[in-house]
Amino acid sequence: MTTTPLRADVPAGTAGGGRDLRVGIDVGGTNTDAVVLTGDGAVVARTKQATSADVTTGLRGALTAVLDAIGDHADRVGRVMLGTTHATNAILERRGLGRVAAVRLGGPATTSVPPLQCWPGDLAGALSAGSAVLPGGHYVDGRPIGELDEDRLKAFLDTVAGRVDAVALTGVFSPAFTDQELAAAELVRKHLGDGVQVSMSHEIGSLGLLERENATVLNAALYQVIATVRDGLRHTLAARYLDVATYFAQNDGTLMTMDYAADYPVLTIGSGPSNSIRGAACLSGLDDAIVADVGGTSTDFGVLVAGFPRESAAGVEIGGVRTNFRMPDILALALGGGTVIGPGGRVGPESVGYRIGREALVFGGTTATLTDAGVLAGRGSGLSASRIPGTAHAGLRQALARADAMVADAVDRVALGRADRPLVVVGGGAFLIPDGLPGVSEVVRPDHGDVANAVGAAIAMVSGTVETIIPAGKGRAEAITAGKEAACHRAIQAGGAPSAVEVVEVNEVPLSYLNEPALRLRVKAAGPLSDL
Repeated sequence: MTTTPLRADVPAGTAGGGRDLRVGIDVGGTNTDAVVLTGDGAVVARTKQATSADVTTGLRGALTAVLDAIGDHADRVGRVMLGTTHATNAILERRGLGRVAAVRLGGPATTSVPPLQCWPGDLAGALSAGSAVLPGGHYVDGRPIGELDEDRLKAFLDTVAGRVDAVALTGVFSPAFTDQELAAAELVRKHLGDGVQVSMSHEIGSLGLLERENATVLNAALYQVIATVRDGLRHTLAARYLDVATYFAQNDGTLMTMDYAADYPVLTIGSGPSNSIRGAACLSGLDDAIVADVGGTSTDFGVLVAGFPRESAAGVEIGGVRTNFRMPDILALALGGGTVIGPGGRVGPESVGYRIGREALVFGGTTATLTDAGVLAGRGSGLSASRIPGTAHAGLRQALARADAMVADAVDRVALGRADRPLVVVGGGAFLIPDGLPGVSEVVRPDHGDVANAVGAAIAMVSGTVETIIPAGKGRAEAITAGKEAACHRAIQAGGAPSAVEVVEVNEVPLSYLNEPALRLRVKAAGPLSDL
């Protein structure tokens, strides 16, 4: 469904005509949303376009719509931020993935479980060009399990040469001891040439060998996928003669430059829910709240903590593959505006999705949906229940009661016992959520909430995260200082202003069951974008 862009008076720019406007775009599975924001966060243009199969067409349509809406002010746009589910969809649909050679530096200690052994067969078949477990890796205290065997690595690379797009390198405890992965990466580049990209696990995931290896292989398989989206955005901007800074949204609700995203495409996978949560914070003015993003097919529940999405403490499964890189803590329900209502008021899980405009009862269709139930209950502003036959009323009322109970249960699960936080409702189906729910202090419906995901992309900062081990005998203070410096460096690499990036989180967790005491250290730095 396409909506008309909001045309509004654009406030005067900064003195000297600075490029003070930002464009946020979110490419979802059904719709592509775009907004134009002023420097103080005011929405001056917005649109919702149908997502296209090739991504570029829908992206171009959304960007063109909001730029046309601001007319002569388009030359004031200085930044374009993009969030996309393209990488996620590529994994789920097993399409467009590069061929990857997976190399684990962990022999002979880790040979019992080869790389990709626990993957779904169709996904492994779509991307695997071969795998090997070679000598290398470290113990938790830094002692090497084995030295890097360059001859065996070269021999394996010879077996995949000419049929591989990327190599994924994973060493045991490499987040703490990076030397072997770095040396192996240099050898791969020399042996296979610059046309083959290298993904190193110490830059991708956290501790946990198999999950970190899985994330690294997925990252290697997504290089071309994210390059397609990047090129589509660049071509669209070039067609408008716009020379702007461009960014991708990443999993934790922050941004990264296009070049940084090209190296770490797997970090875009959770950007959609993160954008919605960050957008909800901006539009509502709340930093501590529960967020419900109601779409056509599903509703995502998350939690705002200090203005950022609460991160998941457990590993995240993507397309049947277990990973352990940072992702928002999201609870997804198969509940949305297009959810089909079955006999006896059964709720879903089927959905009419983008076909709701022609299939729902309120639009003259023949399928009872949750939108029909909401309109019948007086929740659908601007929609009439006159087309809903009387024979469907009882089932729709039963379905809405069940849906409300599902929402209340989801809120209780993500709240973790706290009942004093507000619930911010965003997304195109936000009207389906009742005004009163147990477990929340109030229900907040911010203006422009239906395009909160695009707003979240436009207002995001940048960040960098480092996770490592501090073994016994190594100075704790020195290790923490080094971790802070590394996190700040990654944030600056992602596009942050060097003078404004600061450490926002330092977590130390003692590791149990070791002969010598050790700490697991996690440091996160964040800050605003660098000046244009």
